[in-house]
Amino acid sequence: MKWHVFPSGPMCSMRRALMLWLVPMFLLVGVGSAAVSWWSYRNMVGMFLDDQMVQLADALVNNEMPQPPQLNAERVFQWGSYVVQTFGADGSLQVTSFPETTLPLQEGTGFHDVERQDHPWRVYTLPSSKPGGHTVQVLQSEDFRVKLSAERAGAAIAPFLLMVPLAMFALWGVARSMSRALQDIGQQAAQQDEHNIAELSLANVPQEIVPLVTSFNSLLRRLRDAFATQRRFVQDAAHELRTPIAAIGLQVENMRSDMTCKAAEARFAHLESGVRRAQRLVDQLLRLSRQESAGADGPAIVDLRTQLRESVNTLIGLADQRNIDLGLVSPEAGNAPIPLTCNAGDLRSLLDNLIENALRYTPEGGVVDVRLVREPNCVAVEVVDTGPGIPQELLPRVFDRFFRVPGNGSNGSGLGLSIARAAAERSGLRLTLRNREDRSGLIARVEALSAAALTPT
Repeated sequence: MKWHVFPSGPMCSMRRALMLWLVPMFLLVGVGSAAVSWWSYRNMVGMFLDDQMVQLADALVNNEMPQPPQLNAERVFQWGSYVVQTFGADGSLQVTSFPETTLPLQEGTGFHDVERQDHPWRVYTLPSSKPGGHTVQVLQSEDFRVKLSAERAGAAIAPFLLMVPLAMFALWGVARSMSRALQDIGQQAAQQDEHNIAELSLANVPQEIVPLVTSFNSLLRRLRDAFATQRRFVQDAAHELRTPIAAIGLQVENMRSDMTCKAAEARFAHLESGVRRAQRLVDQLLRLSRQESAGADGPAIVDLRTQLRESVNTLIGLADQRNIDLGLVSPEAGNAPIPLTCNAGDLRSLLDNLIENALRYTPEGGVVDVRLVREPNCVAVEVVDTGPGIPQELLPRVFDRFFRVPGNGSNGSGLGLSIARAAAERSGLRLTLRNREDRSGLIARVEALSAAALTPT
């Protein structure tokens, strides 16, 4: 059978588990120590007071005892004063220092525990060694003895009892410090992504957690190598495919002039469409590999308005082929620049992919508007189309690589939005998609919110 110190389950708290184990343990130790102290001091106090009773009786039994001072209840029960009784040879009470309580003469010599008038008493009886002599009996309140023992035991155990909460607080602080180290490790792990895989720092890591962090770092190294291998494969494959696919495209164009059969022309149209689709896929793979490479250019100040115009001008030919009205809408007058601090290549790739994606999914005769929006806290670009839109439940998945919305009638590769999102993340931009509310269509919105991206004019 295995014993688990911490409760099982993913939601268990180390600090809570330590407290659940240590608090009862400290309480048990405290109660046990208090009980042992009470028992020890009860015996010590009893032996000390018994010895005083014996000495007092020895001093009085063989001497002519004067009339003892009269005691009141406070001195007897609160202060623990000894009550002295003298009995004659016939056993009759002759003298007592506390007339309110009279105990009969006890048999024999020694100690007795007697209860009288709801009060327990400790009694020591000592007969005189002289013939016909008197007997001395010394009494003391047992309640006083209990109170005195409790006071002595409490004074002895108080420092330890004060140490219990201090020790618990110290343990809680240690557990909190360890959990903070684990939280730091968790934050480092949460910051990892496929573009920036860095090993976790071992600084301030508890020794017990070092093997786990070391194993995780080993996993990160293997994962980093795997991503690098994947990127090299994609890049090499795209480069290897680009030339033969371009050659096939040229051959198809050259052969079209020799086609006289209408049926053959229709088949060649399908062939040309497939070749163009393959060329576009290779171009996107190359673009994706360049984005993921570590040697990308750093951020710079670029003009969003200029980048947007260049993207629209580049894709105006595709819009004309599909008979789509592509326009740039800006509510601002003039050509005032809109500076952004980002990677120029990533920004251009982002805008090109969003506009091209809208053109390919919008039916012929549709409209694609590219809107430039200045708001108090951000600058945004919205690409609004009149296409079929995306089912609401599939919106989170369209950024996955090679994911295509079923039944949209497009022959896309499923890489455009993935490339756009990667470019936006590297430039500190936020890319969101939502369906239009006034009619069918999609709105792709790019926002520059952070100070790192939005440069004041």
